[in-house]
Amino acid sequence: MSNILELKNIGYSYHNLHGETRALEDISFGVAEGEFVAVVGPSGCGKSTLLSIIAGLLTPERGTILVNNPDGSIRHPGIGYMLQRDHLFEWRTVYRNVTLGLEIQKKLTPERLETIERLLREYGLEKFRDKRPSELSGGMKQRAALIRTLALDPRLLLLDEPFSALDYQTRLTVSADICRLIRETGKTMIIITHDLAEAISLADRIIVLSGRPARVKREIPVKLTLKDDSLLAARNAPEFQDYFNSLWEDLTYEK
Repeated sequence: MSNILELKNIGYSYHNLHGETRALEDISFGVAEGEFVAVVGPSGCGKSTLLSIIAGLLTPERGTILVNNPDGSIRHPGIGYMLQRDHLFEWRTVYRNVTLGLEIQKKLTPERLETIERLLREYGLEKFRDKRPSELSGGMKQRAALIRTLALDPRLLLLDEPFSALDYQTRLTVSADICRLIRETGKTMIIITHDLAEAISLADRIIVLSGRPARVKREIPVKLTLKDDSLLAARNAPEFQDYFNSLWEDLTYEK
């Protein structure tokens, strides 16, 4: 399985009148096609900055990003970016929210709209297509945000703590559903999370970052013995506690 992108020695600093704050230092790792990668690290270490660099919203000061596109080009792959909040517009219906990206990029083709209709059915939002965001639950809003993201058919999905605003029970259900649906599409995903249990349950591999300036402290391949693929089963897997304890030590004790 080839890498969809590789980060090599990425460095980035923030500058203001008072000086320089180093955010990232010598970050290197690859992400394989179809892989789910979780990025964890201390609060404020630069995880969201790293995601913005991968998305092309920020330019690294040092290092390179290598992209492996099927056509051999070196442009960024098609990227879908889900943030902590759903950012749905109240003055637009659910349907007009999920088609917004297509509208902006002038890609409202019959094929794309057919995909939207299918996703609305699969994600349980078909009956809510004419509702306003305020009429939806938090989990339904996140599903709508995901449909909006998937509508443009990105190769790589970047998720920046997309479930953090949900209550615990809803978070378990929605994160499991959304990640199952993403896996079914064969997309590649990088997710930032503060929830170590979520990282272990969802990811094929976990990138552990150090405190600022963030460096890659460790990479942990995740292999769980599961009776099924639910998040509850993952948390009951015999290997789960060992992964959790190891991550906790990584984030608690800086070496």
